[in-house]
Amino acid sequence: MLQVPAELEAKMDEVITHYPVSKRSAVLPLLHLIQHHFRYISEEAVTWVAAKLELEPIKVLEVVTFYPGFRQTAPGKFHIRVCRTLSCAMAGSYELMESLCKVANIDRSHADHHHPISVSPDGKYSIEFAECLASCGFGPVCMVEDDFHEAIQPDKAQDLLKQYQ
Repeated sequence: MLQVPAELEAKMDEVITHYPVSKRSAVLPLLHLIQHHFRYISEEAVTWVAAKLELEPIKVLEVVTFYPGFRQTAPGKFHIRVCRTLSCAMAGSYELMESLCKVANIDRSHADHHHPISVSPDGKYSIEFAECLASCGFGPVCMVEDDFHEAIQPDKAQDLLKQYQ
């Protein structure tokens, strides 16, 4: 059973008050709070949010699975998102992904649309592609946690990861 801290539940209760017509409208903000706290959305979290909002769990799960920003598996201590849209791809984002994986010892051979996150064996780093990080003129770009990095050349992957120990 998911153990939601009292402070987090109080925040959620306050958020729900912003949606007086339908509690279902609070699914998205509650999921954001859950992911921010627990770092991903577990099956238990889906069930907990559904119960909190008096919904069927499928109504919460369909939101989780629709938005690629929600993670359904635990990320590493430092989560990396590499932009792969056209301008970043042309600037070297696929090569950057390969370099980051090599430096972090991450095997992405099992990554797919339904399981986009790959985690290093030590759990320190995780990585996934992102569709657009909105800095098309400065590619390749990536984010490590909430830190934004522009024009990161593949040969600088080790320097980037050294910042996150």
